[in-house]
Amino acid sequence: MTLVQLTLAAPRHLEENLVECLLAHPEWATGFTLVRAEGHGTRSDSLSAQERVRGRTDRCEVQVVMEADRVQPLLDSLKTDLPTRDVSYWIVPVTAAGRLA
Repeated sequence: MTLVQLTLAAPRHLEENLVECLLAHPEWATGFTLVRAEGHGTRSDSLSAQERVRGRTDRCEVQVVMEADRVQPLLDSLKTDLPTRDVSYWIVPVTAAGRLA
């Protein structure tokens, strides 16, 4: 079994929609971690005036450790259920995962 971490980064106003999409598919995403974050990027067309002044925007990150062969079906589902350029993602290998006790 090959594990990867799928990280999804989205504007905070999309957080609930993103979480609902993940909860609808426990066969792919058995659990996840939600992190509040701030982001900076080249796309400034959707920033509020306050975010433009600060130079960063409120974001959320969802991190899912999952089997590599389940990533594409989950991404396909997310692209259908939440079709927006405002959600970005990346995938990195997980060399080990477990619990301390």
